[in-house]
Amino acid sequence: MILFNLICSRGHEFEGWFRDGAAYDHQAAAGDLSCPMCSDKAVRKAVMAPSLVSNRPPPARAAAELREMLSSLRDHVETTAENVGDRFPEEARRMHYGEADERAIYGEASADEAEALRDEGVNVVSIPWPSRRDS
Repeated sequence: MILFNLICSRGHEFEGWFRDGAAYDHQAAAGDLSCPMCSDKAVRKAVMAPSLVSNRPPPARAAAELREMLSSLRDHVETTAENVGDRFPEEARRMHYGEADERAIYGEASADEAEALRDEGVNVVSIPWPSRRDS
């Protein structure tokens, strides 16, 4: 997938995702592109800066923002879901198979247990919780 910044003849800028550059070219030539704000069909690629991939770690600010988002997510999960601890795989299965009432739960499962649950069609997500820090 490739993301292009696009602009219509009226100056509205927006983004468009395409399978590849050829897909953009095909849709543009066929007149299939239109501005989501004004429906103008005169759409072209806008100037955009290249996106470079780096092996360097993210800047400290981005890492701090990510830590804060994960911390907020953890607080939300802990206040809205039931902690079933190491019984998580069993309880998730019981809910999946209708043996227990569905509810929001969280707990602990090994990577193998989580994969086994996914293989059975149980919708589970592994989240890398940040450690708690006292301020």
